[in-house]
Amino acid sequence: MLQNQLEAISPNIILNCGAYTAVDKAETEQELADTVNHLAVGIIAQYAKDYSVKLIHISTDYVFDGTSSVALAEEALTKPINVYGASKRAGELACLKANSNAIIIRTSWVYSRFGNNFVKTMQRLLQERDSIGVVNDQIGSPTYAADLAQAMMTIVTAKEWIPGIYNYSNEGEISWYEFVLAIQEIGGYTCEVNGIPSSAYPTPAKRPAYSLLDKSKIKRLYGVSVPDYKDSLRRCMRL
Repeated sequence: MLQNQLEAISPNIILNCGAYTAVDKAETEQELADTVNHLAVGIIAQYAKDYSVKLIHISTDYVFDGTSSVALAEEALTKPINVYGASKRAGELACLKANSNAIIIRTSWVYSRFGNNFVKTMQRLLQERDSIGVVNDQIGSPTYAADLAQAMMTIVTAKEWIPGIYNYSNEGEISWYEFVLAIQEIGGYTCEVNGIPSSAYPTPAKRPAYSLLDKSKIKRLYGVSVPDYKDSLRRCMRL
């Protein structure tokens, strides 16, 4: 069916942003997560190869186990610690196997002013509650979806197409707790925000403790601009 849909659309470029992203639900919906994040990606990648279509596939920092203490480069060892991450890594491998000309972009903590995401949820909670607890021992960097979209457009309009894996997130090394403090500051909310360890907020799926992405490659090869996380957060919240 997916193959038929692609043939009906007959795209010139494919930006595959579709994914099963319910990290905790994936622990019990393993087959669905694998179908969307792995099997479908292989079909898309094969189509792109067969029809000489440029493909950018979006992946995740959750392909890493979180044991690093330095920003992760594209060639860093992958070792997912949850079903979602494993399905996304399988998708990367399927993409690369089917289509050596594809580009994969790993990103993290994506948010926007549309749909359901962490920033919108925190804005709501910061207005509804007197106090909230947010984990302070998971480190990475958020990504404003508009910035990621701009990075993708920079690549597809560049003179040279350089296949492979790239990292993209906004600049900054912060915890989820620090991210919420920034949301609180920009929004002017008075809710008390308390940092808590991950052990105090157990979830069905484990999260990487450290998954900061090194963006050197995408900057060097494509001249992609990477804004500071707080500047991008301000732009999102003030639109």
